[in-house]
Amino acid sequence: MAQVEKRGGLLRKSSASKKPLKEKVVLMYDEIFMTEDPSKCSPRFWEELFLMKVNLEYLEGKLESLDGEELMKIKDNINCLFQHCIQALGEEHPIRVVNALQTLCALIRGVHQKNKSTSGFDIINMLMGFDKAELCMKIVQSDQAPWLMPVILALWEAKAGGLLELRSLRPAWATWQNLVSTKNTKIICVWWHVPNLMESLDSLLCAEGSESLKSLCLKLLLCLVTVTDNISQNTILEYVMINSIFEAILQILSHPPSRREHGYDAVVLLALLVNYRKYESVNPYIVKLSIVDDEATLNGMGLVIAQALSEYNRQYKDKEEEHQSGFFSALTNMVGSMFIADAHEKISVQTNEAILLALYEAVHLNRNFITVLAQSHPEMGLVTTPVSPAPTTPVTPLGTTPPSSDVISSVELPLDADVQTSNLLITFLKYSSIVMQDTKDEHRLHSGKLCLIILTCIAEDQYANAFLHDDNMNFRVNLHRMPMRHRKKAADKNLPCRPLVCAVLDLMVEFIVTHMMKEFPMDLYIRCIQVVHKLLCYQKKCRVRLHYTWRELWSALINLLKFLMSNETVLLAKHNIFTLALMIVNLFNMFITYGDTFLPTPSSYDELYYEIIRMHQSFDNLYSMVLRLSTNAGQWKEAASKVTHALVNIRAIINHFNPKIESYAAVNHISQLSEEQVLEVVRANYDTLTLKLQDGLDQYERYSEQHKEAAFFKELVRSISTNVRRNLAFHTLSQEVLLKEFSTIS
Repeated sequence: MAQVEKRGGLLRKSSASKKPLKEKVVLMYDEIFMTEDPSKCSPRFWEELFLMKVNLEYLEGKLESLDGEELMKIKDNINCLFQHCIQALGEEHPIRVVNALQTLCALIRGVHQKNKSTSGFDIINMLMGFDKAELCMKIVQSDQAPWLMPVILALWEAKAGGLLELRSLRPAWATWQNLVSTKNTKIICVWWHVPNLMESLDSLLCAEGSESLKSLCLKLLLCLVTVTDNISQNTILEYVMINSIFEAILQILSHPPSRREHGYDAVVLLALLVNYRKYESVNPYIVKLSIVDDEATLNGMGLVIAQALSEYNRQYKDKEEEHQSGFFSALTNMVGSMFIADAHEKISVQTNEAILLALYEAVHLNRNFITVLAQSHPEMGLVTTPVSPAPTTPVTPLGTTPPSSDVISSVELPLDADVQTSNLLITFLKYSSIVMQDTKDEHRLHSGKLCLIILTCIAEDQYANAFLHDDNMNFRVNLHRMPMRHRKKAADKNLPCRPLVCAVLDLMVEFIVTHMMKEFPMDLYIRCIQVVHKLLCYQKKCRVRLHYTWRELWSALINLLKFLMSNETVLLAKHNIFTLALMIVNLFNMFITYGDTFLPTPSSYDELYYEIIRMHQSFDNLYSMVLRLSTNAGQWKEAASKVTHALVNIRAIINHFNPKIESYAAVNHISQLSEEQVLEVVRANYDTLTLKLQDGLDQYERYSEQHKEAAFFKELVRSISTNVRRNLAFHTLSQEVLLKEFSTIS
């Protein structure tokens, strides 16, 4: 017997003597795509449809195959299908609900393909039908609260177009009169359909029942949210604002079983909803997220984010180890490290901006979430649990898909004294160290920028700084370091346990050292220096004496200045390098002026002067460059003058100590002084050094998203929306699995 083929809805291939045999559901779809109402000949058509297994591929393909004119001819049937899908969501039979959810997903995705360039109005018209306003008015008249009727009648009499934004279910009568004056009737139809859809989805998400249904509800919501690339132009979301599902999302995050199954989708959905028209109007999801104070909910959100980032870190490490143990590694061992940069590029993987955006919104909007950053859990990768086979899903880029629920559960295991503990901040720092290694293309550049923005928000927060600098909270943080020819890879076992701020500073130093290149990431460097400055401001204010290898930071900053000077012509053609140079010089001024209040020991302050004196040629060259440009009537005159003035104390140190060091060497007949001998001269001549007090060194402008970062986040959210829509999978649940699950539901 020949094997049955079901591809494209066919149960068997066509032959010369027999027509191809199609699935019944495909035949029913074909009837919907006719101009006639399919229920005329078959009154039970819609009831039977939702008992059939959905053929997503065929339904979406059919919608995509029609041109705009053909689609408009069957708009009434599409409207009916959409309406009956919403009605089916209220059915008691779970199979009907599943099929309705999957059909809605296919409808929305299919119609979207015909409306890629629109703002959502045509999508609403195609799915719900503006011209059904009179019918919807009658439905509302019989089923809805009487307070709506005067409004609907007035709107109906106005008879005019444009879709209305509503932000309250019960506005004052004066507001309704204002709405009527806008002469808008198209809202009536949408008012009826969307609240019913949102109420049904909210009920399914909050109910104690099928996890499969909850999964499909979240995927449908993600499909709705991402139906347009620019979510702020997706007018359907106005009704998602009105009929909030915020509480349902929080319930998922606060309940461990639901969080393990659906936490990733819930967090991504929340991050996208928060970004709907966030700069144009009051977004209720922003308001609600900013005041969440339930510990279980916030910790649940933190666990989901931590696991997604941990999974990315683990996969990256696995690929790195696989790469190092392969043929290429053996080849480079034979011929040296001449190809090491290329080797690094081969293990670059796609980042997870969606989960990173969720972390940013939580840190930026909710001060209570800062405590979650320090919540301890076992180090991911050290604690293992058996992983059961997962359903087959489409192949997607690494880092864009949610981790398996079995792996998520491992972060909630009890702590073991023998297991290295971690927290969300450590996981994020490791993730950042991977992402920030390679910023050569725009995608990775934006990921690195978002990481630095998150670190900026953390560095400004008083409570975050408190636990960052807490001597009683020491961790061993193994940051990823970019392979470079002139340094060996540090052994993980040799890493000391230190306060978390040391890991943040290590990350900043690593970035400074590894990104001096022709395609200079000026914006990232400025953000990096700002993070360091804000941490120093906290240390100065609270007199925190941090035991850190400050020499590494000073050396990195001086090398960065040398790079700016040696590439002056190339960089000035693209960037104002004096802004960055001024920030670096002022960091040194911060150490010079206030170092005695936060450097760990007096010898650390001595070492600062030693580094300045040792590298005096770099500072002399910088002064010569800015003096030359500040005395010319060019575009950089003012910017260069600021650096000239900022160098006054550094030049005073150099000019004060250099003659004394030369005199000491001459008197003692020493051609080259040792470090200790130079330090001896420095200590002996502090008293005669005169420095100027510089104001504002410990002040900074606080981070503001709306005024400076709006364009960046709009583009980022657009990219995330496109990526989420592309990677949504609705067919991971087989009919057999669903039947088995629902057979036990009463």
